[in-house]
Amino acid sequence: MSKRDYYDVLGASKGASAEELKKAYRKKAKELHPDRNSDNPNAEAQFKEVNEAYDVLKDPEKKAAYDRYGHAAFEGGMGGGARGGGAGFRGNGDFASAFSDVFDDLFGDFMGGRGAGGGRSRAQRGNDLRYNLRITLEEAFGGLQKTIHVPTAVACSSCNGSGGEAGSEPVTCPTCSGMGKVRAQQGFFTVERTCPTCNGMGQTIKNPCKSCHGAGRVEKEKSLSVNIPAGVETGTRVRLAGEGEAGLRGGPTGDLYIFIDVAEHEIFQRDGTTLFCRVPVSMVDAALGGEVEVPTIDGGRSRVRIPEGSQSGRQMRLRSKGMPALRGGGIGDMLIELSVETPVQLTSRQKELLREFAKESAENNPQSSRFFSAVKGFWDSMKG
Repeated sequence: MSKRDYYDVLGASKGASAEELKKAYRKKAKELHPDRNSDNPNAEAQFKEVNEAYDVLKDPEKKAAYDRYGHAAFEGGMGGGARGGGAGFRGNGDFASAFSDVFDDLFGDFMGGRGAGGGRSRAQRGNDLRYNLRITLEEAFGGLQKTIHVPTAVACSSCNGSGGEAGSEPVTCPTCSGMGKVRAQQGFFTVERTCPTCNGMGQTIKNPCKSCHGAGRVEKEKSLSVNIPAGVETGTRVRLAGEGEAGLRGGPTGDLYIFIDVAEHEIFQRDGTTLFCRVPVSMVDAALGGEVEVPTIDGGRSRVRIPEGSQSGRQMRLRSKGMPALRGGGIGDMLIELSVETPVQLTSRQKELLREFAKESAENNPQSSRFFSAVKGFWDSMKG
């Protein structure tokens, strides 16, 4: 089958300029790339045809020969191409050059492509940092301002972050020509990697700063005053924008993330904005009723009435005595849970009184009566 006219393949006129041919090629290559046409079995062949056409027409000498002799210009050894076409896939540097622009368009976002400023050095953003801060429950209740010391990288004061000695300017990397990446052709695909000479910066420094050795930053411990809002919980993250590592050679600074860990409390347990306080009460107070004084997280005290006949596990609520909600939203409650305590190390007289009390109170224990009545019924049913 005869070959299609290269201009028709690109969708360009025969009088098209080099820039017009380039635009036509990029449009067709993006349109027919196999990765974007998985449902089109002819896409790969059409894509090769487009690259072959552009590989010829972008070269002034090949274009002139083609304009004069057509496809015959590259048959029988003319023009140095392989017989039967395929000029764009001869495995030399021509194809890599032809493919570079469309490669950036298709994969630039994923591979760190050049973007609008292609060929220029890209300042490298500093890393984000994490700092674990342990605080008390009281500090979480009231909030606090705390000074922390963070080991980090800061802009070098000797070179002001440029990485070079005074009067020394960065130069374009000779390996990648300022791209920050190098390409290597592997079969049909072109693989792009970070330039090993400039580490992706696109520039090198002939006279690096003696303090930072060309990095533009040095290691230093930084002191920061941090405001921790009231109501924080374990896992709360506080972001300090621009307090992370300094960027390489004047790049933007990363952020600092402070992760809060609230220590367990000896008296209170926390669930969101609700506090729990387990209060032991004597058997006598539980039976006869009374009052108990309990602490609150703000350092105050509250008197709680114990109802007559209270059992272990009974809860009483103190409104607005819990933890504040983060960033406003009110204050939670505190739940007092009673724990009836059995007396220990009794004297002979106390034991005697308790035995007398037990004889008199056999009918005053409703839970025991219900339980043992149910047990008796269970055993009777098993016998039956």
